[in-house]
Amino acid sequence: MKVFTRCLMMMALFSMTLFPMTTSSFAQDASNAVEGGGVNVEGWMGEVDAREAEKGLTIDDAIFAMTDDGIHMKTGPSSTYWSNDTMTEGSFTVMATFTEPEYMSLSDHPHPSGLIIGGQNMGTENQSFVYCMAYGNGKFLVRGFSPEPFRLNGDRQEEHEAVNTAAGEGEAVTQAIAISVTESTVSCSINGTEVWSRPKSEVVGEGLLSSTDGYVGLRVGHNAEATVSGFHVMDR
Repeated sequence: MKVFTRCLMMMALFSMTLFPMTTSSFAQDASNAVEGGGVNVEGWMGEVDAREAEKGLTIDDAIFAMTDDGIHMKTGPSSTYWSNDTMTEGSFTVMATFTEPEYMSLSDHPHPSGLIIGGQNMGTENQSFVYCMAYGNGKFLVRGFSPEPFRLNGDRQEEHEAVNTAAGEGEAVTQAIAISVTESTVSCSINGTEVWSRPKSEVVGEGLLSSTDGYVGLRVGHNAEATVSGFHVMDR
């Protein structure tokens, strides 16, 4: 029995030595509330993700404010923003330019920012939307909530040469993002190149969006920062 117990202790110590970063990495990835937060752009509203709300975080733990350069977003919890003036239907393109002023300044790994479409029941536990977001490491992500999360471009971020890569930590990186909806397709373009496209039937349906009509808006991941300029919607 003593030998068996000693073996178990040695195995436990070996596991702690072999995987020292696993627990640490998760701890470092916790969302950090930002002081002076809240939605401070007239006509706009915001909500944090459900998993952030479960941790006691609110939209007041992230900054959404107008500056001379555009809308400044800084998180805190992963947050989504929309306005009553940003309802869309039918065929349209929504676009904006996102600048991360200091790449990875708030985290030890990249976090994204981007656009949403198809927003329904916004500000409630049943809110749903699809988003396309870019990272400063040359990757992008397309996912959604309905209200449970669903994936539209695989399990992880996808690399694409059109997505800009920061020159290094602390350097600025800019991404021009557009999401287009037609009668039959939904697509995302980054820096003028289409990086993702799907038939609308793969975006609308059971467990997905109920419709691509609804709010369009802005989204930023947790512990991230971006300045947004040129946000607008064009009919197609």
